Amino acid sequence: MRIGVLAHFGGSHVRLWIGAVILVAAIGSVGYLALGWSLGDAVYMTGITLTTVGYREVRELDEVGRAWTVLVAVAGVGIIFGSVGIVAEAVLSEAASGRREAKRMSQSVAALRRHLILCGYGRVGSTVARELAHAGEPVVVVDINPASLVTAERDGHLVVVGDATNDAVLAEAGIERARGLITTIDSDANNVYVTLSARALNPGLFIVARANETGSEAKLLHAGADRVVSPYSRAGRQIAELAVRPRVADFIDFALSHGELAFSIEEVEIAPNGPLVGRTVAALRDDGIFALAIVRGEKEYEPNPAADRVLVAGENLIVSGSAEILRALRAQA
Repeated sequence: MRIGVLAHFGGSHVRLWIGAVILVAAIGSVGYLALGWSLGDAVYMTGITLTTVGYREVRELDEVGRAWTVLVAVAGVGIIFGSVGIVAEAVLSEAASGRREAKRMSQSVAALRRHLILCGYGRVGSTVARELAHAGEPVVVVDINPASLVTAERDGHLVVVGDATNDAVLAEAGIERARGLITTIDSDANNVYVTLSARALNPGLFIVARANETGSEAKLLHAGADRVVSPYSRAGRQIAELAVRPRVADFIDFALSHGELAFSIEEVEIAPNGPLVGRTVAALRDDGIFALAIVRGEKEYEPNPAADRVLVAGENLIVSGSAEILRALRAQA
């Protein structure tokens, strides 16, 4: 029996039903006691009559005894049908609840715009989702494993059940409205397939893919990923940095974390007709925002821009400052 059905049996109406069964059994036994039967015979006769087992009577019955036995038998039939009804109600209620929850989830996903789709909710995926949630980014988790989806829902994320390599599943996750996709499946072949499908469905999507094996990075980039991350090589680089430049590595890690820190590093897009277009680096500095670099194109950086440098639409700023000021700047931009 499914867990939801068992939980349904804990309701107050079920407790009343159990109480009614006990009461009927007690009344039936009392009736046979009143007919002069022993307690053991009375309980036994009540039991076989209520359950309609059909064993022979313990004693010969007179007309009053037969009439009482008929009443007890009718009560037993009522109890049996009542049991079937309660189980059916529990099953139907659980099914209806599941349909309502699935519809609510689907409507919530359909209402999202410029969200992130996360394919795979294992150890890496759940860590990514936690960081995105800290950053206030809306996330839709796609996974084929029901246990992973239960964990994702418990963690507060919207979920879509299905194989992320399937176009229909990605469409259900709102890929045409999404601004980015992250695939962290533990199979490089699946990550390549997800990347190919996502790029075909939304050519402007920003895709970050996980590479598990050496040599998979080139395949994922060729498939259309904008960035590829190997958890193992990334961990190796970070360990080396901590050994050589521990304070620099700590500073960058702290600045990019979402803890209770007073400072942060952010990337801000200079949108056309946005409030940052035409402003200078010096003007940002007056607001407590320090421009570390301006990104003009793919891996084309302008570090430490001059104070009189004017910001142009289409560029991206890498800035440092207080976490509160940078949150306001990102929201404004």
